[in-house]
This record gives sequence, C-alpha cells and structure tokens, in this order.
Amino acid sequence: MARDLGFSFLKFYPAAGAGGVATLRNYALVFAGIAFCPTGGVTGENAREYLALSNVPLVGGAWMATPEAIAAADWSGITERARRASAG
Repeated sequence: MARDLGFSFLKFYPAAGAGGVATLRNYALVFAGIAFCPTGGVTGENAREYLALSNVPLVGGAWMATPEAIAAADWSGITERARRASAG
C-alpha cells in the first residue's frame, strides 16, 4: 500500500518488538526498493546490526539525544553517540 501511494521510505516501529534485524532482513527480500528507519529498541549496541542491512540507511534512538543531554546542551556527546552507532 505504501509503495502504491508513492512511498519508498518507512519507519519501522517498534523494531525490537516486531522482530528486529531478522524481520528487516526478510523484508529486504519481499519489499524491494523500500527502505526502513527502525526505532523502538534500537540502541548504541545494536545499531550497527541494523545499519548493516541493505534496506536500513539510518536508525533512530533516544539514547543518542537524551533529554538530559539536550538540556545540558551536550552537542558533542550527542554527536559522538551518533558517530559510534554508525561506525562500521
């Protein structure tokens, strides 16, 4: 339905609760040309597993920009957590 409406990029939430990496790996076989942004259960520890998938160009997660880090204007810490999550 999303493809019929012209969408090729979708949010996948809650990623962990919906099968995580294994589900998205299977989706790549079925939904060619559709990319996903998994959120919900994505962490700094498992982000690279998601990013290694051909259909996952980015991930979302509150661990990168916590309310405390934002309130403290810890932009370098937020940047570093995002950099570590995406490092191959």
